[in-house]
Amino acid sequence: MFRTMLAKAAFLDRDGVINRAVVHDGKPFAPESVDAMEVLPGVPEALDRLRAAGYALVVVTNQPDIARGTTTWEVVNGIHARMRDALGLDDIRVCPHDDADDCPCRKPRPGLLLQAPHYDMPSSVMIGDRWRDIEAGRAAGCGVTILVDYGYDEAPPRDPDARVGSLAAAVEWLLQRHAAG
Repeated sequence: MFRTMLAKAAFLDRDGVINRAVVHDGKPFAPESVDAMEVLPGVPEALDRLRAAGYALVVVTNQPDIARGTTTWEVVNGIHARMRDALGLDDIRVCPHDDADDCPCRKPRPGLLLQAPHYDMPSSVMIGDRWRDIEAGRAAGCGVTILVDYGYDEAPPRDPDARVGSLAAAVEWLLQRHAAG
């Protein structure tokens, strides 16, 4: 009898980790159009390093502006098509709901991370820029949570494994940690 080994994943928040978030009054928001989406410096190289280290690259993103009627699936899908073409992501998982919808896939709940295909969660990492990301990673059983800390005007997450200034710094910390341990 053979057992299939589950792959490990790098779960990545979208706005603020992969692309530049639009910040208003200390709070991050999604870009309003495909043309406004800007991949952050160092992201392609950081993703290449994660891929080389054996991680599946899975974007997990709350997009409540769909439920609020301030953006469309067309815009969100256009941004994701551009990301897939430029970055070679393995999967992009979207929760289009607002908090009032009480959706199990809306971070901080773990639903987006636990959708099929399934990954080896204790070997996986969640990298995000908000408390919701860190809590979702913990709730899903990720072995590591890393906060890309922009000092947003909101409650900080409790005890991420690391606080860094960029995805590149998160990947460096993660790969050094694994090399040492």
